[in-house]
Amino acid sequence: MMMACLLVAAGVAGAGFAEAASLHETAVEAQRRQANLQEKIDAADDRTRQALRELRRARREASRLEAYDDELARQVERQAQAIGKRERAVSQLADAGERLPVLTRRLVGRLQALVEADMPFLRDERQARIDSLQQMLDGGELSAADKLDRVLAAWRTELEYGREVDAWHGRLYQPEQAGNGASGESRAVDYLRVGRLGWYYLTPNGEQGGVWQADAHRWQPLDGDARREVRKGLRIAREERAPAMLDLPLSVSPEAPSQAASGASREQTEGDS
Repeated sequence: MMMACLLVAAGVAGAGFAEAASLHETAVEAQRRQANLQEKIDAADDRTRQALRELRRARREASRLEAYDDELARQVERQAQAIGKRERAVSQLADAGERLPVLTRRLVGRLQALVEADMPFLRDERQARIDSLQQMLDGGELSAADKLDRVLAAWRTELEYGREVDAWHGRLYQPEQAGNGASGESRAVDYLRVGRLGWYYLTPNGEQGGVWQADAHRWQPLDGDARREVRKGLRIAREERAPAMLDLPLSVSPEAPSQAASGASREQTEGDS
């Protein structure tokens, strides 16, 4: 009887151990699966974070490329505008090349008219300059652009006469011998020119002097005070004394020189257009 009880107890204990071992294995397997699952989750999280980083980097690169594309588009637009301007300039240049000889000859004609209407100071020199320009226009040695440069240089020389004080020694100009200029009179004088406002002469001994009257086209004698002012002006022009105010009668009205210069500039502008 007692022997049977022990056998039953041993069987129950064996069954319990088997069941406990099975439960342990099941728990271990569950933990292993849980660990594998966690590894997969962690790996998935790493991939997700990596994918997010790649996405942000791709967005930044796309934004940079978009900005670069916009800048290239603006550059292309500016270049297209520049090309359009150059094409128009080339077209206008070809057109201007045909008109350039006519414009140049017209400028010489206007210069001739200016000299003829101006006070006759340095008449021979100025007329010789115009004659040289006329010969140049008829010749074929220079290009049209070079001819225009020579003509404009002559214009600048004429316009400078209105802004300078000049003195020189020469023969007295007499209007009745205007065709011969200063060479028609044997008397030597000192000339003083103040822009295009006043033209004066003084004999070497200082006893005679005159101011040119543009309206009357003749010399008007100067009194003693005016001759002393001319002498002072001669010294100023020759840089023998400091600049000073001169109390002298004018050869023309103050408006006349500015009108002549503005008219010349206007003619030049109209020719250019």
